[in-house]
Amino acid sequence: MFTGIVEEVGTVERIERGRHSAVLTICAEKVLEETNVGDSIAVNGVCLTVTALQGSRFLADVMHETLNRSSLAKIVPGRHVNLERAMPANGRFGGHIVAGHVDGVGTILRVRRDDTAVWYTVGAKPEVMRYIVEKGSVTLDGISLTVAEVGQTDFSISAIPHTVGRTVLHERRAGDIVNVETDIIGKYIEKLLSPPPTMPGDGAERGKGAITREWLSRYGF
Repeated sequence: MFTGIVEEVGTVERIERGRHSAVLTICAEKVLEETNVGDSIAVNGVCLTVTALQGSRFLADVMHETLNRSSLAKIVPGRHVNLERAMPANGRFGGHIVAGHVDGVGTILRVRRDDTAVWYTVGAKPEVMRYIVEKGSVTLDGISLTVAEVGQTDFSISAIPHTVGRTVLHERRAGDIVNVETDIIGKYIEKLLSPPPTMPGDGAERGKGAITREWLSRYGF
């Protein structure tokens, strides 16, 4: 689990591409402190496993599913990436619950300044937008951010100079692709409130015990 508080901006040094996968070599410093092979590091919000350590570099495999869902499919050597180690059990919860499992990508539509703040408007598909809530949390390229405005097909965040300067946000322009992870709590609630489909041959309605509006009303909610 991560919190969306970027620890360091690293640099992609090398990419070895397979037919449906890739191996990234990333240069870093801080996130390699006390890091061992097998540990997790979020790369632009994507949870990757460290497969090898080589001095000031670490290697990580990127599987087919990850390439399909994230911007890592189009990453090139020399590109800067946000890095965060998995949250330690005794660490501070500075952002929000971030799984490192990207829901999809968004496209930056506009970037504008508002005094010291910088607003980024991001367009996304309906399957991502349904979980975007005004004043709720969202992760862009691994950065924990607060949703400032929500439209039908896009949403906006307002970032402080510290966040922009310490992450890859300062490199993002209109047209750029970003990884988007929505708040996992909303997805769990939706799942719990949705009755599972009846399975053929199970002889019972599996959704019988699901939470419904009627059930909530009956018990005073």
